[in-house]
Amino acid sequence: MEPKNILVTGASRGIGRAIALKFAAGGYRVFLNCRASAEELEAVRRMINERYEIPCETVLGDAGSSRDVAAMFEQIYRICGCLDVLVNNAGIAHTGLLMDMSDEEWKRVLDTNLSSVFYCCRKALPPMISRKCGRILNISSMWGTSGASCEAAYSASKAGVHGLTRALAKELAPSNIQVNAIACGVIDTSMNQHLSDEERKTLEEEIPAGRYGQAAEIAQVAWDLAHSPTYLTGQIIGVDGGYL
Repeated sequence: MEPKNILVTGASRGIGRAIALKFAAGGYRVFLNCRASAEELEAVRRMINERYEIPCETVLGDAGSSRDVAAMFEQIYRICGCLDVLVNNAGIAHTGLLMDMSDEEWKRVLDTNLSSVFYCCRKALPPMISRKCGRILNISSMWGTSGASCEAAYSASKAGVHGLTRALAKELAPSNIQVNAIACGVIDTSMNQHLSDEERKTLEEEIPAGRYGQAAEIAQVAWDLAHSPTYLTGQIIGVDGGYL
């Protein structure tokens, strides 16, 4: 029996890596993507091959580039005819005052966090629609709901992901394709390594759960959503320790 297929963008570390490992453990053939961390991505591929003995492929490319995404999906479709699950996880943060942000920095955040979702969905959808089957999971942030000071571009990009998720879910519901987003709270990944010990402690005290979330917890929610009834669609699922 052929395994189901999943593409995880931004899979070399953190949440993306955890999701890739979770689905590999569940028997999925995993396509791993990242833009630049080829060695880390290859390490994830080797781990999956050795630990789960499941097919796993790396598809390097910038998910925020239409040209790169086209090449990525050309590679994927040479191996399988359709993805069962697409996880749009690629993302970057930017901290600083809006008035100090350059055009290039703004564009990079929007391309990586929001345009990547559009580009990957556009390529994944035709065979999903033909089969009337598929799941799309967008990894977002609670800041897309509430906004964060000194993270205007990041917040705007994630708010865009929320809007795209809800609109696309309505568009694809007649085709039996589920689209949801996970609005992550503060997760203990490299994205937060810039915080000082004092900043970490202050932030932890603001979280009702009293701790940072773990990437494995987001991976579990992703798995659950990918195997939930298709009537559950167009939702922004908050996983933030009660912060919002």
